[in-house]
This record gives sequence, C-alpha cells and structure tokens, in this order.
Amino acid sequence: MQLETEHLILRPWEDGDAEELYRYAKDERVGPAAGWPPHTDVEESREIIRTVFSGPETYAMVLKSTGKPIGCVGVMFFPAGNLSLKDREAEIGYWIGVPYWGQGLTTEAVRRIVKRCFEDLGCEILWCGHYDGNERSRGVQEACGFRYHHTERTEVASLGEIRTEHFYCLTRETFLKSREV
Repeated sequence: MQLETEHLILRPWEDGDAEELYRYAKDERVGPAAGWPPHTDVEESREIIRTVFSGPETYAMVLKSTGKPIGCVGVMFFPAGNLSLKDREAEIGYWIGVPYWGQGLTTEAVRRIVKRCFEDLGCEILWCGHYDGNERSRGVQEACGFRYHHTERTEVASLGEIRTEHFYCLTRETFLKSREV
C-alpha cells in the first residue's frame, strides 16, 4: 500500500532505507521524545525495519523531492500501542527527523493516515498521545483535529521510565463534520 500527500509518499519501509532511518533515529531529540532509545548503528535500524516497522499500516514518510525517508507514521490496533483499544479503534504514532521539524510535513502525513483510517479501515475512534514536554507532537494532534481526552502515568519500557502521557482522540463523526465545513 502506498499513500500520497502534496509533499510525501507514504510507503512500506524497505531494508534499503536503513541508512536514512539511522541518520534520523540516532538523534537523541527524536526517539526519546517518542518513547524509544536512539538507534546505535545502521544494523539496529535495519532490524527495526524488519520487525517494528514491518506492520501492515506502518509507513516511511518519503519526501517526494528527494525520494528518501525522513520519518515514520503508522496505525496500531490492539494489542499494540499505549492504550487498551476497543474494536474499531486505533492509535496513530509518528516521528520525523529533526531537519524537517516545523515544516508541516508530519501534520500532512497524519492527516492522510486519519483519512485512511476512517475511509478505508472502518475506524470509529482514533487516538494519539504525547509525553509531557513534547509540544510539537501536541501541535500535530490538534492541527489534525484530535482533542484532549485524558492524562495517564505510563511505563515507557524501552527507556525504563514512567512518564506522563496526554491522550487525544478523534471520532469518525467529528472527522466527517470537519470535512463538511
């Protein structure tokens, strides 16, 4: 499956993306903000592509102008994700390399994934979360129509930490109403 936006192609990750993934995933400003440790080498990035990023709704965010991946966006269904999801619910996760922060590209990718979830995957409720202090992620969620729902203390096992996570949701009804405006 390949999806397209104005500036991005969203496509499955490939082994050949490992060097580009490592370029951004080794940065300490990226992974820990999203809940995972920085990558230590290209082989670790390749293994992440083969395991974590191999899911059917996990996409490399590929910049059309370069043809290279710059981040990741994906949809998680129960039991993946940070919430106990019900039937027809999903959680969206994402990250983007630091050189592309503040350009609206993550918002563009998440909007396309939201559309896929509601129009193609039969979702009724979508969830997103961000950890305390990750205001960029909160901004993406709000720009995509997600609204604050609740806050929890959650274990971030990969980092060995307990963090405060703020959860936002978007319903199919709200999504459809926003398209009528």
